[in-house]
Amino acid sequence: MSTATDPGLEKRPGPAAAPPRPAAPSRRVPLLRVLPLAPAVVLLLLFLAGPIAYCAYIAFTDLQLTGQAEDSFVGFENFTTAFGDDAFLNAVWLTLVFTVISALVGQNTLGLALAALMQRASKPVRTLVGGIVITAWVLPEVVAGFLLYAFFRREGTLNAVLDWLHLPTQNWLFTLPILAVSFANVWRGTAFSMLVYSAALNEIPKEITEAAEVDGAGGWRRLWHITLPMIRRSIGTNLMLITLQTLSVFGLIWVMTRGGPGGRSQTLPLFMYEEAFQKSMIGYGTAVALLLLVVGSLFSVVYLRLLRTEV
Repeated sequence: MSTATDPGLEKRPGPAAAPPRPAAPSRRVPLLRVLPLAPAVVLLLLFLAGPIAYCAYIAFTDLQLTGQAEDSFVGFENFTTAFGDDAFLNAVWLTLVFTVISALVGQNTLGLALAALMQRASKPVRTLVGGIVITAWVLPEVVAGFLLYAFFRREGTLNAVLDWLHLPTQNWLFTLPILAVSFANVWRGTAFSMLVYSAALNEIPKEITEAAEVDGAGGWRRLWHITLPMIRRSIGTNLMLITLQTLSVFGLIWVMTRGGPGGRSQTLPLFMYEEAFQKSMIGYGTAVALLLLVVGSLFSVVYLRLLRTEV
């Protein structure tokens, strides 16, 4: 006797198999990616983070070069001494003046002007001007300092030209020392800004400027409404780099004036050097250096926030 079977029952599929679980990511792959960076990280910790940490420790001690058997921890005494020292406050003020005049105004503005003019100049003019400006930039700082010292001294080139024009002369390194060293830093460092802005201006599409000219926009309107907004990020990058470089200028001022006369051109790097190595107060000088590092960090934070803003 045969039993009838339902054809539908024979074709009914069984329960669906569960999809295979994805394999757990191997931990070896991230490790292999990080491993090549290990030597660089070790070198940064050894030669960058290590000295900074050691200097930060010394800034809280009374370490001296001579006349001291061992140093002791003094807390914030070096910092309170600095903010109560008129010479330190004078150095802070002169550092800000030197940075604003020679970097934010001088190098930045002159570099942009030279880059814009060289866009329209002929090739011989571009070659000549670029060669002169870049030669001043590649000169060693000490050599540039001696050249500008010979230019500004009482018997120097500037007074000789003024005397030939029957104009009054003076001892520029004595009467206006901070302006003399600021001009020297502008002369030496403008090439960097010029190169940065030349590259930025070359990236601006010509169709935009040509359309603005057709619409009747003059040179200043094109500069303010088109050129500057389109190179905004380059301006921020350039300002950050030349500001940090200017804050650390030492050799140029030391060769020209040694911070004088009467401390009227003594910026923070020179003040730090005098306290640490001439007066042998390593702890106090290192505290000043740490404050200078903080000032540079604040400038960097401001510029980086500006760079994060898209045009």
